[in-house]
Amino acid sequence: MAKKKEELDPETLELIHWCIEVEGWLVKGGATVEQAQDHIEEQIEWFTDQFYDGLTPEEAAKEALA
Repeated sequence: MAKKKEELDPETLELIHWCIEVEGWLVKGGATVEQAQDHIEEQIEWFTDQFYDGLTPEEAAKEALA
């Protein structure tokens, strides 16, 4: 019996896509993909705050790399 795939609300999906973009900017800033993913996971509350504060993915990555 297959499990029904859990639906994510639009805001959660937007946050996920935003974090994926942040990951790309972190990699452009010198991190490996693994380092970028680990950092986002470890600091997800901080990144979520940046998302809701209206920072672009690029701005959030620059803050994270500062």
